[in-house]
Amino acid sequence: MLSRGEARPSRRPLLAALSSGVSTYFSSAKCEGRMRTTGWSRFTVCIMPGAGGALALFLLGCSALARGICTGERCQAALGEAGYYVAAVYEHQAILSPNPLEFITRQQALELMNQNLDIYEQQVMAAAQKGVQIIVFPEDGIHGFNFTRTSIYPFLDFMPSPKQIRWNPCLEPHRFNDTEVLQRLSCMAIKGEMFLVANLGTKQTCFSSDPGCPSDGRYQFNTNVVFSNNGTLVDYYRKHNLYFEAAFNTPARVDHITFDTPFAGKFGMFTCFDILFFDPAVWILRDPEVKHIVYPTAWMNQLPLLAAIQIQKAFATAFGVNVLAANIHHPSLGMTGSGIHTPLESFWYHDMVSSHGHLIIAQVAKNPPGLIGAENTTSKTDPSHGKFLKLLSSDPSCEKDAQEVHCDQATKWNVNAPPTFHSEMMYDNFTLVPIWGKEGSLQVCSNSLCCYLLYKRPTLTKELYTLGVFDGLHTVHGTYYIQVCAVVKCGGLALDTCGQEVTEAEGVFDFHLWGNFSTSYIFPMVLTSGMTLDTPEQLGWENDHYFLRKSGLSSGLVTAALYGRLYERD
Repeated sequence: MLSRGEARPSRRPLLAALSSGVSTYFSSAKCEGRMRTTGWSRFTVCIMPGAGGALALFLLGCSALARGICTGERCQAALGEAGYYVAAVYEHQAILSPNPLEFITRQQALELMNQNLDIYEQQVMAAAQKGVQIIVFPEDGIHGFNFTRTSIYPFLDFMPSPKQIRWNPCLEPHRFNDTEVLQRLSCMAIKGEMFLVANLGTKQTCFSSDPGCPSDGRYQFNTNVVFSNNGTLVDYYRKHNLYFEAAFNTPARVDHITFDTPFAGKFGMFTCFDILFFDPAVWILRDPEVKHIVYPTAWMNQLPLLAAIQIQKAFATAFGVNVLAANIHHPSLGMTGSGIHTPLESFWYHDMVSSHGHLIIAQVAKNPPGLIGAENTTSKTDPSHGKFLKLLSSDPSCEKDAQEVHCDQATKWNVNAPPTFHSEMMYDNFTLVPIWGKEGSLQVCSNSLCCYLLYKRPTLTKELYTLGVFDGLHTVHGTYYIQVCAVVKCGGLALDTCGQEVTEAEGVFDFHLWGNFSTSYIFPMVLTSGMTLDTPEQLGWENDHYFLRKSGLSSGLVTAALYGRLYERD
């Protein structure tokens, strides 16, 4: 088991090394050999039989990187030829203003921000020693949070448009006033010889002729910036979906930002709460060349459905992209959880005890591999999936007409089934049914959505699990329409504990979870005991139902969910 404070690798084969408080993981999707462990808290070695050719070159590159000596162009070129690049994210314990409501001078603000930037620079240099080509830092990591519009002003940098002006802040520090933070970030990118993504507050003067101009004559934005490895400001993104951020303005138009890199092609960029909305998160993925997302965030975990690493991984899986997610680290506020996620595997960090930041480094495929689709498994070779298909094809409970889906509750699914009940989960009124016994099939419906579960349990535990459904408008801490099918472990043995936050579990399931969703935007989630991410074996559509299949859990199930978003109903 991993001890607290260490990045958790996925259970897929991987090459890993831990050194000097830096977690370095180098994964191989092609690794089909034996896994030999000498204790997760130290390192894991993946042994491959008969590797040769380009793959041998790839392994040589990995081995060199794991020893911390892959810093030259030759080594990075070898990895590039094998189809990989090296990325880092840093979960930062920000040094915060002792009184964010107090107005201070620009010099005082810079003194505080430079303390955080000093830590950033240390992490850049540690990452450079591991051959990192791009690094991502979290939202609010430089200036902090809980400001008013007035009190944050000394912390804001002026932001020129890189689309209009080519600028290298490190080499041209006197070109614009109030750009000290941008200058330091630019110099870090040069010093580390890597692309750098960070988040800061920015300001833009406006005039009375602008109907949207605030009364104080300026816009203030929550801004991500990206610098190339030569320190040039490549682009910026201004957060569109603000989360109770009175200090900042929403841009009049959504920024749809992508940028090119020489090592991995095109990246997209957005921030924190944006991940739950169509614009810009889904919109930028209309471009098929966007295969990687950089994602600064300051996310407060909320179980059982929206922990930081949970939604990060779900986004990567749903859209088949790599997600480089850097969260801020303040466990007292429920803020932790960063990772480098591909559709098939994740390298993540989640720690509610440690008071220190954490650097994750991983080797990432340039072309993210996808999961097995519905068309690649047949009932003839897979009895479990065959039973699922039989249940699906013979189920008369839901029929679609031109307008909506009608679910008939009085069907064979409810014969001898436990009674449904209601409980609040994530501030929404879920309809649930208990999961009893070692195996069975269950159905539960709400409005137009019916959710189904086919399950088998090797052993029974003294825990209560439920199958839940919600189809409606979520209205607390944001307004957005969701359809959710979820298997969750309850907080206790009483029904009214279902929906509570749980992190530990013992119950192991083999299962199919599916529903007649009205959207194609569905985020699959599998979270097991100890905040451990797991990957679905199979996802896809069958007979107008979307399903998730999983067997062989490595630890007890906390949550398995299909989290659907109906953006058009927001």
